[in-house]
Amino acid sequence: MSNTYQIYLISDSTGETLDRIFLALKAQFNNFHYKTNHFSFTRTENQIQKILENCKKQKKTIILYTIVDEKLSNFLKKQSMKNNIPCYGLLGDLIDSFSKLLNQNALNVPSRQHIMNDEYYKKIDAIQFTMNHDDGNAIGDIEQSDIILIGVSRTSKTPTSIYLANKGYKVSNIPIVNKNSIPENIKRNKSKKCIIGLIAEPERLAEIRKNRMTSLKETGNQKYTNLRKIQDEVESSRNTFIKFKWPTIDVSRKSVEETAASVIKIYEISRKNA
Repeated sequence: MSNTYQIYLISDSTGETLDRIFLALKAQFNNFHYKTNHFSFTRTENQIQKILENCKKQKKTIILYTIVDEKLSNFLKKQSMKNNIPCYGLLGDLIDSFSKLLNQNALNVPSRQHIMNDEYYKKIDAIQFTMNHDDGNAIGDIEQSDIILIGVSRTSKTPTSIYLANKGYKVSNIPIVNKNSIPENIKRNKSKKCIIGLIAEPERLAEIRKNRMTSLKETGNQKYTNLRKIQDEVESSRNTFIKFKWPTIDVSRKSVEETAASVIKIYEISRKNA
């Protein structure tokens, strides 16, 4: 397409930060046709020259970059300007501003956020814990969880748990299948764990479940996708959450990221009140 922009994402590390920033940026524009070109671990002028050679062959090119080395960053800016290519650094000005505010020089070391420190190993531990405690598994030590998510099938329990684990939270999730699904120790909650119920609109759940069954090429379980049955499930789960005074989140119109943000807010409040 002639109106398609070629977006060059250039990073001196993995490019994860840049990807997330661009994701937030592009979400603000409806009529934005683009193709992304990723270049990670870009740390020499020679690498940049080769990237710019590709840029010059394209039309409607935009460069976004995260490069902490000031000399290399300036080289990219100058060469882009020379070739009339729009070029925007997403960290440089922010690092400079912080440097002035903190009254200290920035280290300007690529990949420093990926150093394997205590925080890194805590995250790995959280991911392992969460994977082991998915879908009602390993309930014997469930009280070691930071957060426990409970809900009927397809209320985003697993993806939300994994997202939270990547932020360092140990998460267990329990599916509500019948009245005996929730362990008694969780109902009593003597350790005052952060327990959160996830709900969704029955119509939305029915749609998701039907798509799930279609993808698995299964048609036998009619109850699983029956709207009336789902309405009863949701109402029953809602009553359970009210009974035990567990906060609830309606995930019907929420992305995993939005649901996780709501979970973290509830978790922080629960810790203050513990």
